[in-house]
Amino acid sequence: MAGDPDGELEPHALLRRQRELASLYATAKSLTALGGLDEVLQSIVHHAHDLIGTDFTYLSLVGADGRLSARASEGTISPAFLAAGIPAGVGLGGKVLASRSPHWVRNYAAATLIDHDPGFDRLVATEALVALLGVPLVIRGEAVGALFAADRSERSFRADEIALLTAFADHAAVALDNARLYEASRNALRELQIAYRKIERAQAVHEALTGVVLGGGTPGDVAQLLADQLGGSVTLLDRTGAALVHRDSASSPCRTPPATEPADTVKDTPRTARCTTSVDTAGVARSTASIQAGDSYLGALVWSRQAVADHGAPDETDLRTLERATHILGLLILKEQAVAEASERLSGELLTELMVGSPGISPAQRTRTRARHIDVDRLNLVLVADSPAVSPTDLARHLHDIARERAGLAGEHLGRATMVLHSTGDDHTVEEVHHRLRRTLGGPVVVVGERAVEHDWSRAFSLASRCAAVMRAIGHTDVGATTGRYALYAMIFDTERVGELDRFLSDSIGSLLDYDRRRGTDLVDTLSAYYLNRANVAATARALHIHVNTLLKRLDRVSTVLGAGWRTENDLELQLGLRLHQLRTIATAPS
Repeated sequence: MAGDPDGELEPHALLRRQRELASLYATAKSLTALGGLDEVLQSIVHHAHDLIGTDFTYLSLVGADGRLSARASEGTISPAFLAAGIPAGVGLGGKVLASRSPHWVRNYAAATLIDHDPGFDRLVATEALVALLGVPLVIRGEAVGALFAADRSERSFRADEIALLTAFADHAAVALDNARLYEASRNALRELQIAYRKIERAQAVHEALTGVVLGGGTPGDVAQLLADQLGGSVTLLDRTGAALVHRDSASSPCRTPPATEPADTVKDTPRTARCTTSVDTAGVARSTASIQAGDSYLGALVWSRQAVADHGAPDETDLRTLERATHILGLLILKEQAVAEASERLSGELLTELMVGSPGISPAQRTRTRARHIDVDRLNLVLVADSPAVSPTDLARHLHDIARERAGLAGEHLGRATMVLHSTGDDHTVEEVHHRLRRTLGGPVVVVGERAVEHDWSRAFSLASRCAAVMRAIGHTDVGATTGRYALYAMIFDTERVGELDRFLSDSIGSLLDYDRRRGTDLVDTLSAYYLNRANVAATARALHIHVNTLLKRLDRVSTVLGAGWRTENDLELQLGLRLHQLRTIATAPS
């Protein structure tokens, strides 16, 4: 730059220097505003273009994909040129980035000292770009981009132009670094605020869960609270995988169904309170945490929601909330179990007192039953349940659930699951209890009922127990009935010696059964119909749809097999044997 011997600048050079310093000052001042990065970079490019006076000026940064693309520009330049990106290792920009120093060419298309990119060269020709100067943007020793000044005619770039563009590039690098640090601090603050809100929310949920326990809430209240706070739905499973409670969020736009195979869900759940998450083919995400109390497994808690709505993996804070809820539920379940066991124990004790003290009711017994809202004077039906697959203790527990609903008592008495309750229709009540037990157990069960007269529950229990033994002896393993059909046989035979029934049947009608098997006849059925019709030949023939002569011939064969005196000598034993055989046949007949 020219000057006089005394070192003073000429007026036009002095004016140019003032403009340059003012522009650099304005650029430096804009950095202190901590505005948006694109706004600051555009301001830098604008001032550089205005001072250098090239056809157009632009600033490019290296992106995450390793390509150099424009972020700000000034001057007449096409959108296609600005939208282009080239690898950071080619072209003039590649030399600038690699050397971290300025480079320029008089004619870009003709330059041989740079690696050309065919795609960019086509844009250079379309844009009529000829002369190009590039200076690096360096942050902490790393070249992250470049500032370019371009002309559409050949020219050289003076040292002062290069120095001025370099100064603007330095400002741009500072702006970029500041913006990145500012954005990082804002992101950190935003993440901290989000984390704080999550902690506050988790704390609020935990306090609400604690409040549920202190307020006497139920597991259903806990599930509803979780569903409302987490969204979706929450299902509580017992230790077998059966759904005990299912709650949907009140604000959820759609209802998410519980697991279709909860038993598999529980089977695959680790026996810890840590969550496991899976997504099914319908896009439903389920997070499952087991409920533990020491070494005891009590069930599982399943949080279901649409995976798409959750934007991927569940939030860790929500999962920890679900895990903490299993501790609360463990306490509630243990509390309910303790209350239920105490209720069952008291019910069983009262049942035993009534049985042992019957007939009659003591004032103390009346007071204790009244405290449980039971009218002991109305307990008129005794039921005994028996199952080959379930212990009397477990059967009594199921009977206790029924007794509680019907203001009755249940427990284990003399090794049998027993219940006493009020009934107006004994047969219907016994059938209802049998149906309910069978559905709960999923297998065969015998329920026998006997009406207690004048509070003599002990006598009713004894008869019902003996009838249950007779039913088991003749093969009735899945039935609900009163003692009426079996009471006679229970009084005749010792139910503890089942072999007596088999010997009696063999002695009374064994020869007839054997004859029918060998000859293909039906003398046993004929004789049963004969006694059923009070030994009336005509009525028996009508009942069997046969001619009277045919019936007489069959009765003659009976005489041949049993002896001529069968009508008088063994009449009672024969009728008992035929009736027991019919009962046994009913038990073994296919349903």
